[in-house]
Amino acid sequence: MKYTCYGHSCFAVEIRGKKILFDPFISYNELAKKVDVNAITADYIFVSHGHEDHVADLVELAKRTNATVVSNFEIVTWAGKQGIQNLHPMNTGGKWKFDFGTVKCVTAQHSSSLPDGTYGGNPMGFVFVTDEGNFYYSGDTALTYDMELVPSVATLDFAVLPIGDNFTMGVEDAIAAAEFIECEKIIGVHYDTFGYIKIDSQDALEQFSDAGLELVLPEIGSTIEV
Repeated sequence: MKYTCYGHSCFAVEIRGKKILFDPFISYNELAKKVDVNAITADYIFVSHGHEDHVADLVELAKRTNATVVSNFEIVTWAGKQGIQNLHPMNTGGKWKFDFGTVKCVTAQHSSSLPDGTYGGNPMGFVFVTDEGNFYYSGDTALTYDMELVPSVATLDFAVLPIGDNFTMGVEDAIAAAEFIECEKIIGVHYDTFGYIKIDSQDALEQFSDAGLELVLPEIGSTIEV
């Protein structure tokens, strides 16, 4: 499976020829200046919650690509009011079989409001079960025992977890989360973008290694095989 890093918590995977984008925040990210947001294509856009650093480019990208926006009911309703036509509402605990595989929505412990200040519904994570591999994207979240339920949904090939601390899990909690979800390969997100979430990358890599885990920190704009 190909994984492309667009900075912060924005990334894309390609499954069965479908391009799936997550939490689009690119043109407003100083660290992602080299990424041409107008060159990005998507068949689906999954949104974990409504904060601006996860939806800033959503409307423009969804309209240009005609991607189907998948998120909770409140965010999908808001997206429809912005003129986005292809929408799929979900909510925590639900699952759906898409043309690329099955996605189950799971709990994330965070907050959620939309850029206009309206209620963003419950934040969520996503577990993807596909014939090209299984993965978990936690979205912005604290460490929670609900993560121990993830292995009952799928045996994971990798997981995408925030490691920046302050607003979400930091490195130590992400290591604990990796144990909860029984996954040895973790791709870190939600770090370095702002002053509050800057990390020592080398120290983070060493902490994961000492725990017998692999932390992957892709360069912004790069594509890796996972």
